[in-house]
Amino acid sequence: MWTETSGIIGVGYEGHDISSFIAFLEPWKIDVLVDVRLNAISRKKGFSKTALSSALAEAGIRYEHLPILGNPKDNRDGFWSPGTNAAKQAYARYRELLRAAPAHAALMKLAKLGTSEHVALLCFEASETCCHRRLILEAVEAEAAALAHI
Repeated sequence: MWTETSGIIGVGYEGHDISSFIAFLEPWKIDVLVDVRLNAISRKKGFSKTALSSALAEAGIRYEHLPILGNPKDNRDGFWSPGTNAAKQAYARYRELLRAAPAHAALMKLAKLGTSEHVALLCFEASETCCHRRLILEAVEAEAAALAHI
């Protein structure tokens, strides 16, 4: 459900209601939750942008949405089939998207946030192996390493 990278964990809200999700975050002492969904909407009550932001604020957690790091809808199927050719193609396409200037700037922002705050990256999938946030965490780790050498 989580991977810790440079002060940043990845979390999915699959299987949670808003109360259990907030309770899940508490032991991690999260300062800011960064939503990396392309569109911060959900059919699951409490997880659309406004409601989620409000619930997090009540728990003392800041909310930020970085839609530039969202995975395009037409690239998601491969992530749901780890180890397949479709997955390899989806990962390659998403990594290419991360190299674009706006996404790279968002990765730098995350790397910097992770040096001073406890950050959680949010998407839906409970399993990192089925979610693009794993690739974001890998890219942020590379950015953090680069920042450490500056």
